[in-house]
Amino acid sequence: MVEFKFQRGSATNEICEAVRREILTLEMEPGAPLDETTLSRRFNVSRSPIREVLSRLAAEGLVETLPNRGAIVAPIDLVNFSSFIEALDLQQRYATRLAARHRTAADLVWLKELAGDYSTAVKNRDRFGILQSNYDFHKAIGEVGRNPYVSRHYGQLLSEARRFLHIHIRFLEATSDENKLADQHDDFIEAIEAQDVMAADRVAHEHTFQFHDRFLKALRYEADADFSIEVAAGLGSRKKKPVVA
Repeated sequence: MVEFKFQRGSATNEICEAVRREILTLEMEPGAPLDETTLSRRFNVSRSPIREVLSRLAAEGLVETLPNRGAIVAPIDLVNFSSFIEALDLQQRYATRLAARHRTAADLVWLKELAGDYSTAVKNRDRFGILQSNYDFHKAIGEVGRNPYVSRHYGQLLSEARRFLHIHIRFLEATSDENKLADQHDDFIEAIEAQDVMAADRVAHEHTFQFHDRFLKALRYEADADFSIEVAAGLGSRKKKPVVA
């Protein structure tokens, strides 16, 4: 881990970004303790900004606070991964349908810019950039749909998905399949631009289960990773559900 120096008034935001990055890229392992005193010494700040950072990251689902034990990096819940995928599928499909229905010309410009950021991160093999730009793109789709309840719930699932995606990316790099990351968002933009609600539903559904299948392959591949391969194997394969109007 790198030591940091901060400009006056910027410490909390910069520490939050640094810790978030280390959690998302698994440099901070799931379940690892997040001791306020240790973090304050590392970043050379008082405990007050550290508490604020941990509170923010807890709101993102990246940190858990345990009674009488302080904070830890939130565990990655493999046991309920299939349930997570079901929830993500439903929210992603509906959010993308709403985006296709309500998008404006300005929205399309925004989505295309975010898709460009993702493509740049893929070309640069920037894992954190891929995680962040993928999150930003899909979060934007939720906002384009103009339903704050759907956007909020979808955003929560997207936040939780980021560490799953990192494992997926690591697997593709290890197996020289990084090209599978490229241009993943083109079909979303095409369906949303055409305001084709059914195509938007189909693209979102296929995207979710492509991620599901590749993630399970990644877990099985990483036999020496800090995850239970038995749990991953127990998840099994899931059949795609029919697209409904």
